[in-house]
Amino acid sequence: MQKKNDKFLDKIVRKDYKNQLEKVLEKKYFEENAKSLLLSILYKIEAAYKDYELVKRDVETKEEFIQNIINTIENNCTDIKLVKPYSEESTIIGNRTFLVEKKAKRIICYPIERKLLYAIAKISKKDTIIKNQYFIIDKTLSNLINVGNNINTVEVLRDFNGYSWTTTSREIESLHYNVVYQILRILLGHNFLIEWINNKEFIMDYFEFFKNTIEKKYGRKNQRAIVDTISRLSILLEIKLNKKSEKELKRLKEQIEKRLQDMQDNKTFIENITEEKRKLTEQIKNIDETINDRNRLQEEYETRNQTLPMDKKIFSVRILSNMMEQDRDEKIKRIDKLNQLLNPKKFVKYKKELEEKKKYVELVETEDIDKTIKKLMLKLQKTFLSCYCEKIEKVKNKPEMINLIYQFRYYCMLPYELNEYIYEVKDIQKDIQRVGIMLINKANELKVINIFSKNENINYMILKNIFFTRIINLEELYIKITKEKNQYYIQLFDENIIEEKIKINEEQELTKKDFKVRINKKSRVFL
Repeated sequence: MQKKNDKFLDKIVRKDYKNQLEKVLEKKYFEENAKSLLLSILYKIEAAYKDYELVKRDVETKEEFIQNIINTIENNCTDIKLVKPYSEESTIIGNRTFLVEKKAKRIICYPIERKLLYAIAKISKKDTIIKNQYFIIDKTLSNLINVGNNINTVEVLRDFNGYSWTTTSREIESLHYNVVYQILRILLGHNFLIEWINNKEFIMDYFEFFKNTIEKKYGRKNQRAIVDTISRLSILLEIKLNKKSEKELKRLKEQIEKRLQDMQDNKTFIENITEEKRKLTEQIKNIDETINDRNRLQEEYETRNQTLPMDKKIFSVRILSNMMEQDRDEKIKRIDKLNQLLNPKKFVKYKKELEEKKKYVELVETEDIDKTIKKLMLKLQKTFLSCYCEKIEKVKNKPEMINLIYQFRYYCMLPYELNEYIYEVKDIQKDIQRVGIMLINKANELKVINIFSKNENINYMILKNIFFTRIINLEELYIKITKEKNQYYIQLFDENIIEEKIKINEEQELTKKDFKVRINKKSRVFL
């Protein structure tokens, strides 16, 4: 009776969301094909979310997920236009599959569900979610987290269809961004990242909070490794994918190197500061005289507008006056900063800051970016797996243990390269084995899973396969051990899926005495 009631309630919820979206769409001037595609996205999310939630564990509820999409469409989308590939209309988005114009609240997109959902996820986000006091990474790390979250949003539509879980690496916008985001999600929790991304004010320094949280949970050594690695990765990925960012970094590198060189000679450095202050003071004086003289202000207004293109023209003398006052304030701030540099303590501090900045801008000169990214990605995996051991040691009860097993399986099945999943990466095989053995031993201690052999290594050779399966519900998983020509095999299956046979071990001979379960009989994995 309870199941019938659950199905009935699910139908009511589904109907309510459909009605809610339709009411929002009634107020929009979207074309019918865009409205139909949005309703189709909603329907498919409804069908797939249960499996998505089961596989990933730490996600928002289906109700929250769908409500966020509807709210974004209502508040952040004035226009959604679908264009066919290679059509005349599609020229506006060039070689991309969609275009998001945040200020105009407009999306132009190919009629592809996952691309439209990605664009919807993107349009509501602030470009920068880190305070600008963090040189360069305020933009690059913001982008890494935002893009990772966009990919994360699309996953339920991309990889789940209501009865299976399949990941096509080529359909993921960036494998690197996705892996980094999922690692942060597992370490910090879904809610932490969502609150960071949706933070509208900069009252709270989330980057500092992020560092403190990592240190508290996983120790100072792991914190330093994670922060440094993802910061460098964010810069290198930005350089690789964005030529404008590369040019900007090269310009900054030249400025910083020149400033550090100037600081080697204190006398020259002080002379340069004094000269810069003199010029700024003269410019401030000129601004004051112009603002306070109507004729000069009018003349300045006309002179500037003569050289500006139509979309950049200043609309009124009053607006020009405000712009000049803002410019004046910036120049005063710059003078204050220059004055501070004349203080010996401030000078030393500033020099250290420049040297720290130089460490980041020098990345623009990386000879083989792909090779360096690969190296940093491996370092991140090793650090993550070290942190995961900390999580296992702290687990205290059965539900937590089950969540850790699911999350580790999800991590292992993440695409790392186009034709390689994380569990297949050779350089971290030992680390994955170490975590896997810890998980199995802890699960055994908490009476979560069945034990198939008293020998730890053999037991791992059998049970490690639960971390590499796409059977969605691990708690309904069975294993059967069979023998063929002196070789033992295992087979994983549930009520609907039977996977291929896998050799248990190729290096040592096994006998029936090595197993705690009967041969040729299915045994449940979870107790």
